[in-house]
Amino acid sequence: MRASFENRKPIVTIFDKFSLKSKTAIVTGAGGGIGRAICVAYAEAGAAVACVDLNLAQVSETVAAIAAAGGRALAIECDVASETATHAAVERTVAQFGALHVLLNGAAGSDPTGTVLDYDLAAWNKVFAINVGGAFLMSKWAIPHITRAGGGSIIHIASQMGSIVAPARVAYCASKGALIQLAKVMTMDHAAANIRVNTLSPGAVETDRMILRAGTMESARERFGPKHVLNRLGLPIELAPAALFLASDASSFMTGADLLVDGGYNAW
Repeated sequence: MRASFENRKPIVTIFDKFSLKSKTAIVTGAGGGIGRAICVAYAEAGAAVACVDLNLAQVSETVAAIAAAGGRALAIECDVASETATHAAVERTVAQFGALHVLLNGAAGSDPTGTVLDYDLAAWNKVFAINVGGAFLMSKWAIPHITRAGGGSIIHIASQMGSIVAPARVAYCASKGALIQLAKVMTMDHAAANIRVNTLSPGAVETDRMILRAGTMESARERFGPKHVLNRLGLPIELAPAALFLASDASSFMTGADLLVDGGYNAW
């Protein structure tokens, strides 16, 4: 006897797997560029998003864009290199939204160009304190809450330069490589809590960081675009779908992996 239409279970499509409905996410580095695009994508997928950044004015613009589209978001000013500030950011998120399911560590500091001979210890430590220490601290405070929520996803934004190198980028390359290894260790340590940990590695993307390195965006396009097989820089919006994939159940069998979205940079 056929079940009545009313009693049938709804069909779950592949697109439902990308939903973050009823989920809460924290995104660091949310003030602009890649971080802002990811925050907007998470909110559009149904998540409540805590947008964390050192620059409160910029991150407030991210939250305003989400609110204007009918999403839920919270702006949090935070230095991710600070133990007390990161702890407060996570606790404020959970107090506001009730739980935590996704953490994306995207905060990154500006790294001086140079070799090990050019760096002093303070400059080296500053890059690692933000790029790696920030991911460590945010994860430390987030994991107990994600565990209580039944599991979830942690994503570290690494780089194509975490697996290859460029001259005179010693601190950047080393710190991004460390994030890839950090994710793999965390994968092993927290799988029993149903927590998946992956890295997302962009190629060169049209953000303010490119202008800092090249002077103008046009110069950045000319200088760095040809290093990619696609012969151009990426756009922040092109990273957001990958970040949504890693945060959602669409990637439920993926952990300990490094997802390259690099325009073919690593294919040479």
